[in-house]
Amino acid sequence: MAPPKNRRPGFSRKAQYGLFASYVIAVAGALVGLLLLVTAWVDPAGHNAIRSLLSDITSPVSRVLTTVVRGTGSGGDSIAEYFRAGSKNAELRAELDTARRRLTAARATEYENKRLKRLLAIREGDPAAIVTARLVSSSATSTRRFAILDAGASSGVANGQPVRGPDGLVGRVVETGRITARVLLITDTGNVVPVIRISDGLPAIVTGNGEGTVEIRALTSGANVLRIGDVFVTSGTGGVYPPQIPVAIATTTSGDAAVGRVLADPSRLDYAIVQPIFQPLAAAPPAAVEGAPE
Repeated sequence: MAPPKNRRPGFSRKAQYGLFASYVIAVAGALVGLLLLVTAWVDPAGHNAIRSLLSDITSPVSRVLTTVVRGTGSGGDSIAEYFRAGSKNAELRAELDTARRRLTAARATEYENKRLKRLLAIREGDPAAIVTARLVSSSATSTRRFAILDAGASSGVANGQPVRGPDGLVGRVVETGRITARVLLITDTGNVVPVIRISDGLPAIVTGNGEGTVEIRALTSGANVLRIGDVFVTSGTGGVYPPQIPVAIATTTSGDAAVGRVLADPSRLDYAIVQPIFQPLAAAPPAAVEGAPE
């Protein structure tokens, strides 16, 4: 049989003891209160002494309780500050990420502006330039190296015209359509460019290796005539390419030959300038000598 839900206190000794203790405490409290009332009325000085004694007895307990309450309050404040700090850190991280993205965009814009300014300076310095056009694509895996120019015969582009970027020579036009043209890059094995070393005018020939680099071969015999870091520009010899266009820088050397890196990487170019075919001035005939037989 299940025990009844509402049991009387008499059935449990613990309940009996608890009830008895509460009665005792209540009676003791009433007696103490009555005593304090009597002493306050009969003997005010004695009442003050009793009150001071009680204050001395309860002071440690009050101090401990106050410390506990204050500690609990400060602990709550610390927890709240911790969560507020976490929220602030998240906001600061978001602001930092936004600032980084803006800085990256600003740097990209600054680089683009500088590159376009260099291109514009080249175009303004060469009034005979035919057109400035976008390089749509360039081959990077084939052994033949070509690029497509977003300008063709309708813009005045013709076969054989040199193409350059802000940093140097790109190649020459080999095929033209009405609105596009095909450019043979200087890294192609079929492209040969006469160059000179800018430090002393040493003549050399640059030939594409078909793998993104070029071979630089000096036209004067001698051991170790080329050095790493040598920069070469077009010489204008034979026509086609105007002189003084940067071409390549030597990266490894071997005797009178070197492997070079092109200064104008087509894969990083957006725009290029098409120039007219360079035609060197014909040498003037020697002046007649007086008294010489005709």
